[in-house]
Amino acid sequence: MSLAIQIRQNGGPEEMHLVEVDVGQPGPGEVRIAHRAIGLNFIDVYQRTGLYQLPMPLTLGMEASGVVEAVGEGVTHLDVGDRVAYASNPPGSYSTERVMPARCVCRLPDAIGFETGAAMMLKGLTAQYLLKKTLPVEGLQRGDAVLFHAAAGGVGLIACQWARALGLELIATAGSDEKCRLTLANGAAHAINYRTEDFAARVKDITGGKGVKVVYDSVGKDTWEKSLDCLRPFGLMASFGNASGPVPPFAPGSLGARGSLYVTRQTLFTHIATRESTQAMADELFAVVESGQVKIHIDQRYPLAEVQEAHRALEARKTTGCTILTLG
Repeated sequence: MSLAIQIRQNGGPEEMHLVEVDVGQPGPGEVRIAHRAIGLNFIDVYQRTGLYQLPMPLTLGMEASGVVEAVGEGVTHLDVGDRVAYASNPPGSYSTERVMPARCVCRLPDAIGFETGAAMMLKGLTAQYLLKKTLPVEGLQRGDAVLFHAAAGGVGLIACQWARALGLELIATAGSDEKCRLTLANGAAHAINYRTEDFAARVKDITGGKGVKVVYDSVGKDTWEKSLDCLRPFGLMASFGNASGPVPPFAPGSLGARGSLYVTRQTLFTHIATRESTQAMADELFAVVESGQVKIHIDQRYPLAEVQEAHRALEARKTTGCTILTLG
């Protein structure tokens, strides 16, 4: 048996309850993992509230680290006893142990601890595909300016550091002066408090009126229109989240009027659809963390049983960096 956080209907944090579930044995292509730490992400909120619809009852959570307890038929890249970490569908990481597809589970290097592994996979792989694979038509070269919203969060702080390592001029936005200082300390070239400043006007000032080549936006509705105004001709609007709500419908003609812009809506799970792509991305993430160029900031820890409080803090924008759920 495993302890798990489940919901039986969509709603607020109060819908999450700690229950006992039967884990069972892994089938073909599966592994059973005993978790050591669990990552918290905004996608968990989307699934809890029903923005992303899933069958009920639902065990939440997309990210964790732990130890392989059993290996199903056909799994060749993992063995019993391996230290591992993952970001993966289907949900189910809010648990003490689980059976899951092995495809997206990666061996965790000895130099990376379980808490760091749980905090870094979904957010780090997201930063990887954004900065390395979600690129404007003209590409990104050293010295190019990019705008990254919500940069004091888990994905954002990783992206700030990784962008600095790549030689990019990352302009960060955040919701307080304290969070802005945090982004600067982690590699952002500039920081804008979007609650007190017009971020579009500041971006134009910073770039000498040119705008940026790409905007990376996980906020959604509240930042969409002004973000388009931040782009230079042929720039890319890369949406990868909806923290303030889904982006409303817009006229494609507005992209032409703003300079023949490109728009994309990215999801991590397209990028990690195969074993090979998952491992290649994870190898890059592990390497940049082991090199010290990117440090994983775990700024909040909550016991699994206090997950309701963790969700409330995340939704209230009271968190910075990564949040993990602890076991034992």
